[in-house]
Amino acid sequence: MSALSLRNVWVEYGEQIVLERINLEVAAGAFLSVVGPSGAGKSTLLRLLLGQERPTRGEILIDGKPLPPEPGPDRGVVFQRYSVFPHLTVLKNILIAFEFAQSPLLARLAGDAKQAAVAKSEELMHAVGLGAHRDKYPSALSGGMQQRLAIAQALARQPKVLLLDEPFGALDPGTREQMHALIVPLWREHGMTVLMVTHDLKEAMALGTRLVAIDRVRRDPQAPGRYGSSITYDLDLTRDSPVSVLGFAKQ
Repeated sequence: MSALSLRNVWVEYGEQIVLERINLEVAAGAFLSVVGPSGAGKSTLLRLLLGQERPTRGEILIDGKPLPPEPGPDRGVVFQRYSVFPHLTVLKNILIAFEFAQSPLLARLAGDAKQAAVAKSEELMHAVGLGAHRDKYPSALSGGMQQRLAIAQALARQPKVLLLDEPFGALDPGTREQMHALIVPLWREHGMTVLMVTHDLKEAMALGTRLVAIDRVRRDPQAPGRYGSSITYDLDLTRDSPVSVLGFAKQ
């Protein structure tokens, strides 16, 4: 498990401020849901945690150390659109994650190492309910199945932190419920810290142990980029105790 710290983080693009004064401590093993309107900077926050962007000001720590500039096995990610390899079967899509982790240059394993990786891949494949689809290609899978495969692929690298970017937003309501029932046991079993960005408040509250809302609370019609988003609500869902960082309680 891993803890995240964001300390006075700002993101600015020239005169446009996207995020300002983001202070956030995420305990190891938490399931943090992040909500906010479109354009509030949720995806920017996720890119910061992936290492795809650097804050203009402030610092981001993982387990008390500066976040590495490049994404590594410490962080896994699942996007809204299925980020799987279309030319590989279900099994090989999971297996390649083990191969990259153990052999970054060649992405190939042999002998006992290959057998062990195949066994682990098959275990994950069954865990996400794809055991009957071992030799199928992604094009033969439904959207929900492809997202299950993307989750298995992310878990194969045993990340300390799992980042979910609207992971179920493209799914129909029934499939979405199935994915909710899948992700919570996997999170508990693997003991990861999860940060999920979503537009769906109901989903955020159903899955998370904590909910953070970000939005622009200061606006200037003459200069739309003058102010960035900050944290407006921080809610511990295990205690149902709302906290407003702006100083007024939830009514």
